Amino acid sequence: MAKQTGKIGVTAENIFPIIKKFLYSEQEIFLRELVSNAVDATQKVKAIARSGEIKEELGDLTIRVKVDKENKTITISDSGIGMDAEEVDKYINQIAFTSANYFLEKYKDKIEAIIGHFGLGFYSAFMVAQKVELISKSYKPDSKAVKWVCDGSPEFTIEETEKETRGTDVILYVGDEEAEFLENSKIEKLLNKYCKFLPIPIGFGKEQEWKDGKYVDTDKDKIINETEPLWKKKPTDLKEEDYKKFYKDLYPQSWEEPLFYIHLNVDYPFNLTGVLYFPKIRTNLEVQKNKIQLYSNQVFVTDSVENIVPEFLTLLHGVLDSPDIPLNVSRSYLQTDSNVKKISNHITKKVADKLSEIFKNQRDDFEKKWDDLKLFIQYGMLTDEKFYDRAKEFLLFKNVDNKYFSSEEYQKIIKDNQTDSDKKLIYLYTTNKTEQYKFIEDAKNKVYDVLVLDGAFDMPFINMYESKLENARFARVDSDTIDNLVRKDDKKNLQISKEEQDDMTTVYEAAAPQTVGTYFVQFRNLGEQELPVVITQSEYMRRMKDIGLLGGAEVNLYNNLPDNYNLVINASHQITKQIIEQKNTELGEKVNELNNKIKSVDTEIDALEKLTKNKKEEEISTEEKEQKEKLHQQRSDIQNEKNKILKEWAVKNKLIKQVIDLALLSKNLLKGEALLTFVKRSVDFIEK
Repeated sequence: MAKQTGKIGVTAENIFPIIKKFLYSEQEIFLRELVSNAVDATQKVKAIARSGEIKEELGDLTIRVKVDKENKTITISDSGIGMDAEEVDKYINQIAFTSANYFLEKYKDKIEAIIGHFGLGFYSAFMVAQKVELISKSYKPDSKAVKWVCDGSPEFTIEETEKETRGTDVILYVGDEEAEFLENSKIEKLLNKYCKFLPIPIGFGKEQEWKDGKYVDTDKDKIINETEPLWKKKPTDLKEEDYKKFYKDLYPQSWEEPLFYIHLNVDYPFNLTGVLYFPKIRTNLEVQKNKIQLYSNQVFVTDSVENIVPEFLTLLHGVLDSPDIPLNVSRSYLQTDSNVKKISNHITKKVADKLSEIFKNQRDDFEKKWDDLKLFIQYGMLTDEKFYDRAKEFLLFKNVDNKYFSSEEYQKIIKDNQTDSDKKLIYLYTTNKTEQYKFIEDAKNKVYDVLVLDGAFDMPFINMYESKLENARFARVDSDTIDNLVRKDDKKNLQISKEEQDDMTTVYEAAAPQTVGTYFVQFRNLGEQELPVVITQSEYMRRMKDIGLLGGAEVNLYNNLPDNYNLVINASHQITKQIIEQKNTELGEKVNELNNKIKSVDTEIDALEKLTKNKKEEEISTEEKEQKEKLHQQRSDIQNEKNKILKEWAVKNKLIKQVIDLALLSKNLLKGEALLTFVKRSVDFIEK
């Protein structure tokens, strides 16, 4: 044939800027597309041979990639179906047509897998090449080889050429700005990324052997891919060791074995194969993501599967492969694709089914792995309602004695003993067995059970889980005294008068360190064997601050709030009684005198209130209003004088400071200079 020139059949004036800007988001995709086309052509020739159209042996079908740095070329060669001049014009020049669609229709009953039905894949070559040559020879008898050349504009030339063997060579003349792709290491890295599991052998370079004191090339191709990856095999043909080896092949940097795996093999209503592994998940979730590799007919698509699969599934490792997932680098397209959504829902179900199966049939093994699984399961229950519904049955709680219970089992265990007077079931928990040891022991002394909730998602999880329970709540063991956490009807009355409580509230507030937080003094009968002072923190405020540590603008608001603590005074303790006696002995005369003055003023205020009780505001005289204001000011002045005396006495009282510091120490709130002062004071007490 004579040399032919023409324009590529595209509607745009120049297709190549469109390819670079809109079709592909990563320049390196060109190698995936061109090798995929070569695999496609090879699969086609194998299908034709099985149909009987080709009588001779197909020979070596290895696809070869070669870099010539001196001539600035990358060549991808295959021994596939090839093309004649008419086909080159149809499938290369007239982009509106695609050879794969035509081929699928003709050989749909014989083909194994066709990759190249993606339209513009060939033209991704111009992402790195300033000129592309295509030399092809069809499998058809007496076909003439043809050479197609294009310099990145719509113009092309096509002419006959010499080529001995069937197949296609694509030669990319790499531009100066893309010179990095002329490095063997770069191409090998891309082949390992995108072509590691293609079904046709991919050769890049030669195997080497040690000879005469150095490594030299042999005649044997260095094959970079595994043509029959594990996920394409039948699970019945595989052993546990095979799955572990494949995991190490996928993640050679991982030194830990996965907890277990799920082998997916679905052919209806969509095609899906793959293997998903449950890794030992660390608290740094970001490190765990981007570990699932997404393939389409063994062609790598992406490892950024967020928004393609449910968020919690991004913590898994492994491979997903489906021809129903388009080989398209637009993640926005993948996110809205109906098949991707179906696949995502199916994977969620399979993961839940696998966990349920292990829970039911291998309960001991499930419990051993729970501490590693908990983060994943909680994450799923928090972010995926369907997974939550499935996961309820295998959700476990662990208590301080390292015993595990399903949610249903645990509810039955604590129902009788941990239901309070308001008929609410109280789930007691600790976030640190060492720091909250004293409070755990208090609970155990009441024969209460305490859960361990020390994971990264425990706080948001119990907030969500609590909302789904009826008449139940979670309470950390140190958020209040145990009798107040699980309130019963047998509450004992305090033997301290209201007036005495008011005085001692002023005393303890003055003695409490102002640098640690704000304190609310409470009086309780905790028993003579309990500590004289106990510090607790509101469950609600502490939980909000814990959630705030996870980040986010809204929850961070709670991080800026001051810490509020309850300073619980054990009215039953001998030291508390001793402190009250000290106060009465040392301040009794002054305080009693001021108390009597306050009572006298209160009597006058009460009398004036009775006098004006039935009067309207405008009927109360100016004299009466001034008298009332004068009395209230007088009372406030006396009260302030009294408080000043109590506070001055409190800050000098070593015993009060000592019992408060002991309470702070038990909560790990006593540090720095305050801790040193406490130690010195303790020595003074011992020496006395």
